[in-house]
Amino acid sequence: MTETEAALRTLAHNVRAARIRAGLSLDELGRRAKVSKGALVALEKAQGNPNFATLVRLADTLGASVSALTEGRPEQRVRVVSADTVTPLWKGEHGSEARLMLTTGGPAATEVWRWTLEPGEEYPSHPHQAGVTETVSVTTGEMVLVVDGVEHTVAAGQTATFDADTTHAYRGSGSGPCHLIMTVHLPPGPA
Repeated sequence: MTETEAALRTLAHNVRAARIRAGLSLDELGRRAKVSKGALVALEKAQGNPNFATLVRLADTLGASVSALTEGRPEQRVRVVSADTVTPLWKGEHGSEARLMLTTGGPAATEVWRWTLEPGEEYPSHPHQAGVTETVSVTTGEMVLVVDGVEHTVAAGQTATFDADTTHAYRGSGSGPCHLIMTVHLPPGPA
């Protein structure tokens, strides 16, 4: 079995288990997450290739983190994750990318992301569920954080935080790539 097939099987198992825990039919999950029933059936059979936006909508609807849907059970007490071992969940046309490094456990999980944004390239995000907070810490370069249509410049050495239950976007700015660490703080709930 290839690494991709194994990842799809893990995703299929986790989505189905979370759907059943939430007491949702395929039809109801599809309606709430705005994903077709056919795509959900394929996903639960470990077929297809769901995009990043679909994974986020499913996670939000199921009250879970993206990594709770994509990762297997942790095998050790301490996990060290290298960026080059984590497949990007989003890639821009000009080299930008987002990698979900890991998610902490507990009743209120936190996702840790590593992003690269090329100048002018933007990732628009749909609003998350109520109670989700995002924090972006720029390590090199500069970005524009857009929340509710208002632009905020965040440069190297700066950190911004916001309630993510509204429209928001991340755009690279400046003359070179922007590198940042994002944390997504999820409200307590089922994982």
